[in-house]
Amino acid sequence: MNTTIKVAVAALTGALALTGCSTAAGSDSADTVDLMGYSVLEAANKPVFEDFQNTEEGKDAEFNTSYGASGDQSRAVESGAAADVVHFSLETDVTRLVGDGLVDESWKDTPTKGIATSSVVVFVVRKGNPDDIRTWDDIVEPGVDIITPNPGSSGSARWNILAAWAHITGNGGSEAEAKAYLTKLLDNTIALPSSGRDATTAFTGGNGDVLLSYENEAILAKQGGADVDYIVPPDTLLIENPAAVTKDADPTAEAFLKFLTTPEAQADYAQSGFRPVVDGVDIPEVEGANDPSDPFPTPDKLFTIDDTFGGWDATADKYFGTGEDGDPLGIVTELQQETGKVGEE
Repeated sequence: MNTTIKVAVAALTGALALTGCSTAAGSDSADTVDLMGYSVLEAANKPVFEDFQNTEEGKDAEFNTSYGASGDQSRAVESGAAADVVHFSLETDVTRLVGDGLVDESWKDTPTKGIATSSVVVFVVRKGNPDDIRTWDDIVEPGVDIITPNPGSSGSARWNILAAWAHITGNGGSEAEAKAYLTKLLDNTIALPSSGRDATTAFTGGNGDVLLSYENEAILAKQGGADVDYIVPPDTLLIENPAAVTKDADPTAEAFLKFLTTPEAQADYAQSGFRPVVDGVDIPEVEGANDPSDPFPTPDKLFTIDDTFGGWDATADKYFGTGEDGDPLGIVTELQQETGKVGEE
């Protein structure tokens, strides 16, 4: 991706803050925006909020925020949690709300097709990469302990698993070979925490040899002082995270949603390790990246959910279906049950 960057530098605080809820207290005159986001956005959103509040549309804005595993956050909104803006890991976590009448079905009718942030799947390893992990084949070698979030709750987990699947089928392998590969990967997995942030916390706490994660989460961990490195494998999957407003959102929330894909906001996200989703974003350097002056190298082969899998509509149930209402189990769900790696809920 070609990017030109001009960044207003913003301080990043709490880089490895624990996932949870935070509330920005507003004045009586403030326009309060309730934002529900997936877990790894917590630190990245702080400079974005500040820059939006420096605009005419956002000068009176305050934010009430809640962060957690993407699927859990979506289900919370479905159950009545307050939300003006949702920013999730997966498209399916937004379309769930479309089906419930909470988000308009036209939410993807934007220049970025509803996408607000992007990244790629990487391997987070111990400092110096003592196990010399470079490729997808390396992580399924005997004795390699893997941590990845639980696909039942985490959007990050689903991107990770699909990247592993694409490593096989995208390079000419059959579905049977992809299942065999995922079985090896799950057999090597020692923990499936409920969210991407919880998985990072487990790994930086000393568990496992390799963490499957977002590139931005790896960069943020390094910015926060974690003693880790990360590897962008030769082939990986492009991660695209959607955002939308709910139907009852006021104009301030709608203005904030539009602001998310401006070069200014994308520059803020880039400083937290996200790859820009629009052109014209200037990034002088990104602290924590393998090469701060060239932070987002193009992998040798970059798979996408649309081109490789036919989009989320064709993918969600096929791989992650839960078998409810008589429907068959998804491929990954079934493999989790077969291997006993069902993860944490």
